[in-house]
Amino acid sequence: MKRALNAWTVESSLTMEETFAAVAAAGFEGIELNVDGEGHSPHALTMTTTDAEYRAIRALSQKYGLPVCSISTSQWGGKMGIGERHPDGAALLYKQIEAAAALGADGILTVPSGMGGVHTLESVRRASLAFMKEHREEIERLGIFVGVENVWNGFFLSPYDMVRFIDEIGSPKIGAYLDVGNMIAFSVPEYWIEVLGGRIGKVHVKDYKRNGSLNSGGTWEDITHGSADWKAIIPALRAAGYDGYLVGEVFKSDAEMTYEAYYEKVAGEIGAICAY
Repeated sequence: MKRALNAWTVESSLTMEETFAAVAAAGFEGIELNVDGEGHSPHALTMTTTDAEYRAIRALSQKYGLPVCSISTSQWGGKMGIGERHPDGAALLYKQIEAAAALGADGILTVPSGMGGVHTLESVRRASLAFMKEHREEIERLGIFVGVENVWNGFFLSPYDMVRFIDEIGSPKIGAYLDVGNMIAFSVPEYWIEVLGGRIGKVHVKDYKRNGSLNSGGTWEDITHGSADWKAIIPALRAAGYDGYLVGEVFKSDAEMTYEAYYEKVAGEIGAICAY
């Protein structure tokens, strides 16, 4: 497996070139870029990123020997097939795929709609499933893996929920973007990996420390400093056939530590778990 870093981890003021230089210098083997809102940061992609800008970013990727491994986004919230937001979801989906193809990445991250207010779990499941099925043929034609992520929106509360959703879509190009930190509060990552198996196409890594047992609350911690059992998680990923990037999606909390030292620390932590 290879070490990668999500660009959200990088100091928000850095330019795109400074970002590639810093992440490469820390020892990472890949970087995940994000489609964000206009003005989010100088190293964010947006819905208006141009072909010329993609070419410049790809040149940076080659200059620093740092492949763009995937395209994430902060923009999915509620867009996957709920009423008038459906067109926005389609535009975001294809912008991410466009970015991935232009930058040499093989996959993107999407998020099914979460329940809340008038939107019941059943209604958002139907809408999200219909959205993915509607775009299934075009996704397959474009050839970029589309991963659905487990996040804290009440949608995937069990690996069996995720398996059923993916299998009902029924496409080899649509699978799981598994975040191995997002279920620690209420479940066990290695058990999810065993159930998901070969459906896993991309992986985010972070860590969460429980206040005791499951469903007891907790805090986000640095990788290897929480409740994640990496000695079980990494072998489970290998057994599932996963040999791709482990993408750190973490944030510096120590004000005394420089960003450069923090990037190196995260690279070291991911390198350590890769050895299991």
